[in-house]
Amino acid sequence: MREIISVTGMVIRASAFGESDKRLVLLTRERGKITVFSRGCKRPGNVLMAASRPFVFGTFFLVEGRDAYNLQRAEVKNYFETIAADMEAACYGSYFLEMADYYSRENMDGTELLKLLYQSLRALLKPALPNRLVRRIFELKAMVQSGEYSIHPGRRVSESANYAWEYVLYSSIEKLYQFTLTEEVFGEFSACVEDEVKKNVDKHFRSLDILETIL
Repeated sequence: MREIISVTGMVIRASAFGESDKRLVLLTRERGKITVFSRGCKRPGNVLMAASRPFVFGTFFLVEGRDAYNLQRAEVKNYFETIAADMEAACYGSYFLEMADYYSRENMDGTELLKLLYQSLRALLKPALPNRLVRRIFELKAMVQSGEYSIHPGRRVSESANYAWEYVLYSSIEKLYQFTLTEEVFGEFSACVEDEVKKNVDKHFRSLDILETIL
């Protein structure tokens, strides 16, 4: 009998595989991005059904195969159900999952990216924080983690916008979502982050297309 291993992570992608199975992509702390098959999870009453959806965060117990893992059971710590039930938040959240998928790699330490993803999804649940600000903070910090960023904004901005930029660069993830910006300063900050995204990210994200249609 093969050994069961446990990983802490989040389901960042889920797709149908055959009639009753799903193919999951997990971002994990211990092994980076991995492919996991959830056998029989689409059958009514299957114990794996609830854990085989995007946004699910917890501990996953797996058996390692030749090219992928098989899910045996899961201890879910957060389903992020509130996000999934809100169209706008779900679109932003789906974008964060796509971005995490873009930046993560197999067999690499996924601790910091997983932590950023988790805290960013939690930030979407805070009424005092505009979702569009959460997006820009997430984007900039993700680029910082990947080493693809500019120390200073790429255009002339106010002192407040420059401070926001530096705050995101150097703050811990736990303290990342502790500020808001005026409309004018957000416009400056947002434009600078957008410049960085266009420069460093060579992928089109489907969730952004959906987001643009509902905003």
